[in-house]
Amino acid sequence: MQNNYNLPDKINELLNTAKRPDDQMFQELIREGGYVPPNTDLLTDAITALSMGKNILLKGPTGAGKTKFAETLSNLFSQPMFSVNCSVDLDAESLMGFKTLAYEDGKQVIEFVPGPVTSAMNGGTFLYIDEINMAKPETLPLINGVLDYRRTITNPFTNEIITANEGFNVIAAINEGYVGTVPLNEALKNRFIVIDVPYLEGEQLKDLIRTNTRLHDSRAIDLFATFSNDLIQAVYQGKLSEDAASIRALLDACDLSVVIPPKRAIIRAIADKLEEEREREFVRNLADTLF
Repeated sequence: MQNNYNLPDKINELLNTAKRPDDQMFQELIREGGYVPPNTDLLTDAITALSMGKNILLKGPTGAGKTKFAETLSNLFSQPMFSVNCSVDLDAESLMGFKTLAYEDGKQVIEFVPGPVTSAMNGGTFLYIDEINMAKPETLPLINGVLDYRRTITNPFTNEIITANEGFNVIAAINEGYVGTVPLNEALKNRFIVIDVPYLEGEQLKDLIRTNTRLHDSRAIDLFATFSNDLIQAVYQGKLSEDAASIRALLDACDLSVVIPPKRAIIRAIADKLEEEREREFVRNLADTLF
């Protein structure tokens, strides 16, 4: 692919390396971040968007590795990352910071403690907004100016106008269709480049298990990869909820299986988390078949 955009040399080098997934240095950077992409396009597109100063929205099922993907991008760009975990309780203080009493030269003064948004903007670093569609619709418009070309915000607690320093980037993640989530309004969604993050499968999943768990037995890793694929297919067929196919939960089961029997590890890490007995029984039966 011919790159006609005048990107910094460091980013061009990163993009070129991303096209050579077998490059040893690149693989080490990926593993340090903890996310192994299912294909290089996923990584190349995310790097391209961030290097152009665009916000990216990672969309995918729970446990697919969206947070790890964000951490890997932060690592590749050598950028620290401040995080916001959205919920219905998210408010302006959770985003911007808060005032508190402090002492200076023996006198009581009011001091402002910066939150993740102001810290990332002032530091010129990454901001990660997790489960952005869990926040109340009236909360997020506060940061609309942060997410568009202006890259500015008026701090409601100090009336200071903050303009993001160079290097500031926003990565958000979304789980669609979950209880408590709300659809993103068009004004907010249009401020992002959307990147669909699928479940890891096949060799990529096996490599993730080898590098991120205590399980190193090749046959056991193959069985867990097959088990994961069967769970994913069951999710696609509507037989299981997305929670059942969480890669995060699968890695927990792999770790436990080093000490306890694999079937019991699957019950503890995956099956018993599910709400419906029908789903728990499905997972237990699948584990019995394979292990």
